[in-house]
Amino acid sequence: MNPTTTLIIFLVYTAILFSIAFITSRRSTNETYFVGNRASPWYVVAYGMIGASLSGVTFISIPGDVGNSYFSYMMLVFGYLLGYAVIAQILLPLYYNLNLTSIYTYLEKRFGFSSYKTGASFFLLSRSIGASFRVYLVVNVLHVFVFDAWNVPFIVTVMLFMGLIILYSFRGGIKTIVWTDTLQTTFMILAVLFTIHLIGNEMNLSLGGLIKAASDSKYSQMIFTDWNHRHHFLKQFFSGTFIAIVMTGLDQDMMQKNLSCRNLREAQKNVYLMSWSLVLVNLIFMFLGIVLYLYAESQQIDIPQITDNLFPLIAIEHLGAKAGILFFIGLIAAAFSSADGSLASLTTSFYFDILGIDKNNKLNEKQKTRIRKITHMSVSIVLILMIIVFRAISDQSVIQKLFTIAGYTYGPLLGLYSFGLFTKYSVKDKWVPLIAVLSPVLCYIISVNSMKWFNGYKFGFELLILNGLFTFAGLFLIKEQPNRKRRKKSERKR
Repeated sequence: MNPTTTLIIFLVYTAILFSIAFITSRRSTNETYFVGNRASPWYVVAYGMIGASLSGVTFISIPGDVGNSYFSYMMLVFGYLLGYAVIAQILLPLYYNLNLTSIYTYLEKRFGFSSYKTGASFFLLSRSIGASFRVYLVVNVLHVFVFDAWNVPFIVTVMLFMGLIILYSFRGGIKTIVWTDTLQTTFMILAVLFTIHLIGNEMNLSLGGLIKAASDSKYSQMIFTDWNHRHHFLKQFFSGTFIAIVMTGLDQDMMQKNLSCRNLREAQKNVYLMSWSLVLVNLIFMFLGIVLYLYAESQQIDIPQITDNLFPLIAIEHLGAKAGILFFIGLIAAAFSSADGSLASLTTSFYFDILGIDKNNKLNEKQKTRIRKITHMSVSIVLILMIIVFRAISDQSVIQKLFTIAGYTYGPLLGLYSFGLFTKYSVKDKWVPLIAVLSPVLCYIISVNSMKWFNGYKFGFELLILNGLFTFAGLFLIKEQPNRKRRKKSERKR
């Protein structure tokens, strides 16, 4: 591949995205931007959400991480199924019954103003970090393998990608993203399947031969039974359950797409279809990871110190131009998919939860639209700055960073929603922010000292569950009886 070829591919792909954006954003309003006029076909949402769930993390990090965690990640994926069932049967009915646009509005109805702002703030922090990591991962690879050949500064590469995302999602918002996600899902999956096919040809193995070689290799180990091992199968499974709940069910980005469906039943069908599809798709990505390592061993290719670079290294430098082109298209798809939904959801949350524009009756529709567009641009600038910062400090596998950070920042959300859904207690609302901050701090202290304090036990993704439990326990300590707040309000009125 050469810079001219990659530029042409990039421009063609971008032109397709802009064509979709042009069609979907006609006669758009704020309702179109935030919830797609609640008219999105459920099967389109389900298919597109596969790509949104995968993003650059799955595309690059998961195949590369096979060398470290083997096939144990699939236990995490199986746990997703239980988590998505909880979303479909508990969270979606709640959101639809309350007719929510921002899902964090529930916390205000249930607990009060401080709880509401705390939940929204933790989402903004979580999604900003997660989205920045995802986009950084993909844009950094594109920069190293493509744009660096033209001596393009990294900051220019980032601004180019974010600029394009801003343009095609600026008007249509979630309605546009629901449809562009389908394109991005397709190209990511095709890139993986085609790479597996090419490696099979290079190794003179059929698909059956590749499957046998993979199953016979050390990398196929899925079940780890040592309780102190961070990949113990039960810890992986239940971590997957709670990761699905918090990173989909309690995440404005993912739920905003679900809330764009016509009704609750269609949204539930979307979640179930997506959850089972994710099992198959993640299985393919994990299989690709084993195949990449087997190919590297057969060709005596040195494994990169940062395993995220293994897939791009083999696709671009060892499998020929076709593989390089497919990889590049898949990478572009992952980059756009990582950022467009995050940008829309961050804009939505800031607009509703922080600025409270929807409650301001003094503003007309034109003024609200203007504020929404300013928010959209401001959030984009923040993401660009965070991506640049992460490039300067990156020193480990991005997928490990992403879920480690999610364990700290999504944990308080898990505790808040669990307490709200499964108890009837009110809380002393002004103390909620303190509880939400202390819980991650306690988790960090325990995680750092766990091997010394707990006989060699090392925390993995289950840190998220512990974080949620700390928040739940803290809320229990500041609980009030269910009707106490109502009595206080009525007494004040008298």
